[in-house]
Amino acid sequence: MGPMTDFLIARASFLGGAARALDLGNTLTEFNQSLTPQQANATAMRMDWEMVGKALREAMADFEAQVAASDEAESVAEADEAAAG
Repeated sequence: MGPMTDFLIARASFLGGAARALDLGNTLTEFNQSLTPQQANATAMRMDWEMVGKALREAMADFEAQVAASDEAESVAEADEAAAG
């Protein structure tokens, strides 16, 4: 998980974890909150679409790299064929 997927979950620390072990009344539990449910939903949807965009950009970059490698390999093969001629 990362900042785009777990923004509603409070960040834990080592000392926080140690304190929770002794917190029998569960008084230390806290969550990041939004002012309204609609705001929380809008934020979650925005983060979801940002992650979709990131995944698409990565996929397009991978595809472009594969096409470039394929074109390069094809050019080398044509040059070898012409040299062997």
